[in-house]
Amino acid sequence: MRAWRFTGTHDPLVLQDIPEPTATPGHVVVDVKAAGLCHSDVALFEDEKWLQMMTLPVTPGHEIAGVISQVGEGVTGWQVGDDVCVWLMQELQGYQVDGGFGDKVPVHADALIRIPDGVSFAQAATATDAGMTSYGAIFGTGKVTAGTKLGIIGFGGLGQIGARCAVLEGAEVYVAEVKEDIWPLIEQAGVSKVVKNVRDLAEFEPEVIVDLAGFGTTTADAIEAIAPGGRVVLVGMGKLEATINTYPLIMKAVQLCGSAGGTKEHIAAVLGWMAKGELKPVLTEIPFDEIADGIQRLHDGKVTGRLVAHVAD
Repeated sequence: MRAWRFTGTHDPLVLQDIPEPTATPGHVVVDVKAAGLCHSDVALFEDEKWLQMMTLPVTPGHEIAGVISQVGEGVTGWQVGDDVCVWLMQELQGYQVDGGFGDKVPVHADALIRIPDGVSFAQAATATDAGMTSYGAIFGTGKVTAGTKLGIIGFGGLGQIGARCAVLEGAEVYVAEVKEDIWPLIEQAGVSKVVKNVRDLAEFEPEVIVDLAGFGTTTADAIEAIAPGGRVVLVGMGKLEATINTYPLIMKAVQLCGSAGGTKEHIAAVLGWMAKGELKPVLTEIPFDEIADGIQRLHDGKVTGRLVAHVAD
């Protein structure tokens, strides 16, 4: 079968023919229909720190949706033909075990989530990381509830889902986004205000700021902009190091928290809003053969919304 293989930092992604997987005990095989591309996939090729959590060589792709084609011994509740998406946190899909940049992928049964009616494979794929991670950061680590003043940094694949879910669940949402050409899209999500500079969020006295970019300066500026006693949640991994001003961190008693991923329940909540038609993330869709080119497009900032590859029809 076809698979895009990652062999090391700075090495190109290579399309290879590898053996098809079989369903081992406790696992199923999923025929991949859609696989999301993430800025984390870009970072793999630029920063050696990612190798600490990887087993090489590996097929990347941690946003996976498809159809079960094999069921292994001991698996109950699932059968061939079920439409599913994958909770990557179970086995770190695409990092420590093979991910979705291939025709088929073995998946632990505990990582499966059923795709509800009315949700496409492409939408479901985005719910597994872009949705889970933003939702988990906002409502899990960020502890946002109805009425919370929330600042979100970045309106890419994660930001558009997280901001919309926060609006739907009653938060007062403000977004910092440098790309002014997508501001109309942000306003359509129902947010209260869009600004270009992160520090301009200070005007709205946000109680929580979620940094979905994570480029160092974004986190430092969030600490400057957060209201006293507020919480800054760092999610984005644009850079894996940052320099911050500890004076406002201390004097405002700011809580600086990291947030990695989320739960299956977070994915289900995102899928629920999609199924209701209230959450319709903007997707840029490409064929399987263009995955390597897609990663370069992400690197160059030439993608609107979430980039998703169609692996099979």
